[in-house]
Amino acid sequence: MNLRGIFAIAGGLFFTYAGVLHFTDTSWFEPIVPPILGSATFWVLVSGVVEIAVGLSLIMPKTRKLGGYSSAALLVALYPANLYMWVYDVELGDGASLSPTGHVVRLFAQIAGIMISLWIAEWKPGVRPNINDLLISRES
Repeated sequence: MNLRGIFAIAGGLFFTYAGVLHFTDTSWFEPIVPPILGSATFWVLVSGVVEIAVGLSLIMPKTRKLGGYSSAALLVALYPANLYMWVYDVELGDGASLSPTGHVVRLFAQIAGIMISLWIAEWKPGVRPNINDLLISRES
């Protein structure tokens, strides 16, 4: 297994674990769902399902490229909740909150996660992969 595969599996395990937490500790995530979206519980559960699916796609070599693109998109899609948490100094379900420095670190970690996800996907600027490209990995 190469370095890309190791990062993909590590990311996949992270997303799968985080996704499961959305079901086992829903109330911890609910405060950071922006109220404009409506039911926080609904969005926590939906994002949990998506995180588990993305995690599994990163772990399995045959869907790893698709998982890389999916995890990049997920990290972009979930950032508004992190931004809402930062702007309104929202506490998580256990009463913890991030310091301003913690939010900046989280932003850079999110950007790094997006870049690593695109690296896992073997993204090339200006190239639009077709579905067959997404379901074939060099490691499979």
